[in-house]
Amino acid sequence: MAKIKHIAAREVLNGKGDPSVEVTVVLSDNSIGVATSSNGTSVGSYEAFNLYDHDDARFKGMGMLKAVQTVDEIVTPKLVGLEATKQQLIDRTMIDLDGTQNKGRIGANTMLAISMAVSKAAAASSVLPPYLYLREFLSNSNISAKIPTPIFTLINGGSYGAESVDFQDFLLMPASSFDYDQSLEMGVRAFNAVGDTLKISNLYTLTTIAGGYGPALTNNTEVLNVITKALESTTMRLGFDVFLGIDANATFFYKGQQYRIKDKDTGLSAKNLTQVYQELIKNYHVLYLEDPLAEDDWDGWTNLTATLAQDALIVGSDLTATNPYRLQMAIDKRAISAIAIKPNQIGTVIESMAVVEVAKAAGLKIVVSDRSSETNDDFLADFAVAVGADYVRLGGPSRGEHVAKYNRLSQINAQLKLLQK
Repeated sequence: MAKIKHIAAREVLNGKGDPSVEVTVVLSDNSIGVATSSNGTSVGSYEAFNLYDHDDARFKGMGMLKAVQTVDEIVTPKLVGLEATKQQLIDRTMIDLDGTQNKGRIGANTMLAISMAVSKAAAASSVLPPYLYLREFLSNSNISAKIPTPIFTLINGGSYGAESVDFQDFLLMPASSFDYDQSLEMGVRAFNAVGDTLKISNLYTLTTIAGGYGPALTNNTEVLNVITKALESTTMRLGFDVFLGIDANATFFYKGQQYRIKDKDTGLSAKNLTQVYQELIKNYHVLYLEDPLAEDDWDGWTNLTATLAQDALIVGSDLTATNPYRLQMAIDKRAISAIAIKPNQIGTVIESMAVVEVAKAAGLKIVVSDRSSETNDDFLADFAVAVGADYVRLGGPSRGEHVAKYNRLSQINAQLKLLQK
């Protein structure tokens, strides 16, 4: 089997114009894997540590020279000579080498770029696409490969968009009965319809780093009204062909032990906010709620899920942080019905896959999700197919770093159809 011959890292730019770390892995049979890690703008408290330079003279402290040095001087000597297909051993070696609970020495960004690059190189050596190669590391690899239902970002608020809008992402979900290519067209059609509706109202149609529009609207309800009006101009039926979703990122507007949103004059308790979501689900066909409450409001999460899980997916992201311990807490407390999987929150491919398997065993839906500061690396598309995700979130269909992943899913979809003939 091919062994790791060389690993090299360099500093590159992500879609936000900030540095990311890129890693190239070369195997003994000259197979090559290249990967870059993504970064989040809205970062939860329980995510693994990212390694930055913190040198204000370069990239406002966001430089990756320390990450590059860490790859070259600390990690590479331990991995060279290992068989590339031993992904568990490679990832475990890095975890042990780091020696901290939160990747505080090597950094999740550094570790993930290496982990992804190794898996890409090993897939190339095995003459398999990554989405088929990675399935070998699942306990049940016999399930049929499928394309997850895509969830598209239409409008951004919160830490991404206009401060007048509290919720972070307003989303569109095509019905799962549609083929991926149909879903992609529907997502683009809805996105363009929203843009046209904003233009008619003389509102901004510039896009945010997450790929959605960022207009200065009054409150969250007004955003949903704009989207509803836009969909009415298409042939897509809200509540039948497509549904809406909200990534609230509620920690962003949780202040002084209360939730403060522009739609209400006073601060809200978790119970009050749950009632707000209940109304949105009923009035706007909201089928997806991600991080509807703050990341430490466990009682609120449990009560919200008991109240709303029959009508919408209750998705943990900041709450669970792709972390096995946080996930187990959420399972024990029955706090969620779905989990967002973001590999850079935990730091390695194998750890991310393990979290998926635990979540599936507990009956949770799987949402593989990108981050706001992505690169054109399309590994996440292969990963989503490999783990059999139910849904995949890749941002708005408007920026290169997001579109690259949508296009990769389209390519995989075409390949799967050929393989099934």
